[in-house]
Amino acid sequence: MLAVVKIAGQQFKVKEGQSLYVPHLDGKTGDKVELKEVLFVDRDGKIEAGAAVNATVKAEIVNELVQGDKVIAFKMKRRKGFRKKHGHRTHYTQIKIESIA
Repeated sequence: MLAVVKIAGQQFKVKEGQSLYVPHLDGKTGDKVELKEVLFVDRDGKIEAGAAVNATVKAEIVNELVQGDKVIAFKMKRRKGFRKKHGHRTHYTQIKIESIA
């Protein structure tokens, strides 16, 4: 069974038992999460898409906060003494898909 789920404005292709990193979700480790924005479901060759989809994806939070790689934005204007350095690390949540119903 396969589904395409929308989480925080991004689409993810998920299967049962799969573990993936998604944009940060509220909750603690071990909490159950229901993802209701299902865009596409493939049930052994029977395909549902669009408004006809009547499914919910249930997942468990495995790790509540995972930091991505550091991204540095450096601005400089030569011969002017102007330098700016900004950096950030995007926060992710690791979830495990339990069922697609």
